[in-house]
Amino acid sequence: MSAPAAVVTVAETAFAASRDRFDTVLGWLDGTEAAGLSHGELEARLQIDSRELFCQLLQDHLDLRTLTETRLASVVAIDGTTRGTVEPGHTRGLATVFGPVDVARLAYRRRGHANLHPADAALNLPVERHSHGLRHLAALETARGSYDGAVEAIGRATGQQLGKRQVEGLARSAAADFDAFYTSRLRPVGERCDVLVISCDGKGVIMRPDALRPATRKAAETTTNKLETRLSKGEKRNRKRMAEVGAVYDAAPAPRSPDDVLSSSGEEDRPAAPAPVAKGKWLTASVTDDAATVVAQIFDEADRRDPAHARTWVALVDGNNHQIDRITAEATARGVKATIVVDFVHVLEYLWRAAWSFHDEGDPAAEAWVRGKATAVLAGGAQQVATSIRRKATRDDLDPPRRANADACAKYLVNKAPYLDYTKALEQGWPIATGVIEGADISSKTGWT
Repeated sequence: MSAPAAVVTVAETAFAASRDRFDTVLGWLDGTEAAGLSHGELEARLQIDSRELFCQLLQDHLDLRTLTETRLASVVAIDGTTRGTVEPGHTRGLATVFGPVDVARLAYRRRGHANLHPADAALNLPVERHSHGLRHLAALETARGSYDGAVEAIGRATGQQLGKRQVEGLARSAAADFDAFYTSRLRPVGERCDVLVISCDGKGVIMRPDALRPATRKAAETTTNKLETRLSKGEKRNRKRMAEVGAVYDAAPAPRSPDDVLSSSGEEDRPAAPAPVAKGKWLTASVTDDAATVVAQIFDEADRRDPAHARTWVALVDGNNHQIDRITAEATARGVKATIVVDFVHVLEYLWRAAWSFHDEGDPAAEAWVRGKATAVLAGGAQQVATSIRRKATRDDLDPPRRANADACAKYLVNKAPYLDYTKALEQGWPIATGVIEGADISSKTGWT
């Protein structure tokens, strides 16, 4: 009966410091100073007091676990060596969302070997000083913006002041097992009737100078800027690296017509057939891997979802020839038929550039012109649209600089014609764009007018 009584006594006295601090807060609230404060001033004071109270509660709890830690006869390390000598009082610090605390625990020792602390495993303590709560905040806030902003946000949320370099290190360590995390959480396989969509795109990403390739960094260092605090138009050259982005998802077929994609003039309020909805999305991106590696990763995920190649595969691309070649080669090597479709948004981009060859900037007539040409492309007339653009440029006697975008658009439509079979894609219910543009006014969605 003596052992349980001793434990009860320890439990009764373990939180004495926390009770004293709580009583202090109550006494202050019951006093004249608090009675004269506004609610905002009370909030500010209690935010500080609550953190200090919870920090003390955590410290008292850890101290209680120290007092009640069970002593083991010996501990075996992962390499098979034992630790038979036990020493109490080995303390380490832990920075938490409430404030700093100390963790004292038993150390199991052996000469010439590192100490082992079973209590660290029981508490799941990180090797470094910062708690998982602070690590979680660092990962969330750095994903939202800059490291400076993350430091400020963590300070507002917890009252703890971390250095910028510390937050950067916590974010980096949180991302260290990114691939393993998602590998263990694979997306469910879609229905057999779902379209299996793969997509890849290249995007130039402005990099820090030390992350540029040597030749690009040297070119960037030799350029001069108009402004000191930001880059002006045309000054981002030699400051980017190409990021390859790939995606895989399932989508139930959703047949539509060209008018469901682009509403006819005056019919913007007409109910349109719904577009395919992506589900089970999987994404990869890299600034270090080449297109071939990213495309292989995409096909690996698609193969996982449809190992028998029994479903319809659709590959959405931005028109980059290298990407098309890699997708074709990968599909051939794996014995799968993947229909390549050029993202319709990229067609719209070329049509809008061509529009300014024939219309003044801001002319409302340009919108009607783009709408007509885009609808014709959706109806299967890409080559006819290319011919009409060239004829109009000749008929209007445009000088070479003025007609350059018109010729570029016509060339693009002719070269990509094998991948612009939107008639089939819409009839079969396939997606034709990586972004949501269907059933909407093209001027509001593209933002190029």
